Amino acid sequence: MNTPRKLRPPQTCTDLFGDVDLVIFDFDGVIADSEVISLATLQASLKAFGMDLTIEEIRQKFLGKSLKTISTYVDQHSSSQAPADFGNAWQAELYSRFRAELKPLPHLEKLLFELAETATRFCIASSGTFERINVALSAMSMSDCFDHVFSSEQVSRGKPAPDLFLMAAEALDVSPSRCLVIEDSLYGIRAAKAAGMRGVGFLGGAHLQGIVEQHGKTLLENGADMILASHQDIAARLAPKRTQQN
Repeated sequence: MNTPRKLRPPQTCTDLFGDVDLVIFDFDGVIADSEVISLATLQASLKAFGMDLTIEEIRQKFLGKSLKTISTYVDQHSSSQAPADFGNAWQAELYSRFRAELKPLPHLEKLLFELAETATRFCIASSGTFERINVALSAMSMSDCFDHVFSSEQVSRGKPAPDLFLMAAEALDVSPSRCLVIEDSLYGIRAAKAAGMRGVGFLGGAHLQGIVEQHGKTLLENGADMILASHQDIAARLAPKRTQQN
């Protein structure tokens, strides 16, 4: 029987940041603190289409998955006469709440500052659609903060396949071995490792309150090189790199 990997304190992990040329951010739960809203609206929309799932079931099945994947599940399991309407119905409610409630993760601005100061490039690579990402960035007044945004709409296979991350690295002309992925979902961590990239398991989203330790173990067991609780922790690991460059 395989023994689960123990939760390792960050200070014992190899320094993942010294030779990183590109930081790839997942979006929901990493940039935007959106997953509580997303899971709640998804639960209500699934119920309206005949699927009564708990939040925990939804988290396990769909966290980090694309709208295409979720819609395929609805097509296969819905008792509704019009499952094709699911995506539009869910997103209408989701976007309404994004515009009213959505906020970025704490300390994100500090992390982006450290990346800029160390001349480390960064981008978004999300399972979400471009429409969803753009609505969320606009709601947070962050539309001008990211020059490069990639969506699973651009690849035939979403996470946990490595295609999205490899496309981002190729587009920005960076070797996968010099990319660091920041992800909150096990599917994203699996995708990062399949792409030959380093992966930080991120535990700062509000949707992980109450299950942080359990989720951290899950991310480690799925290949995360390190788990960190906040963007402040990540920024602190970039600060020595900035000092060395000055």
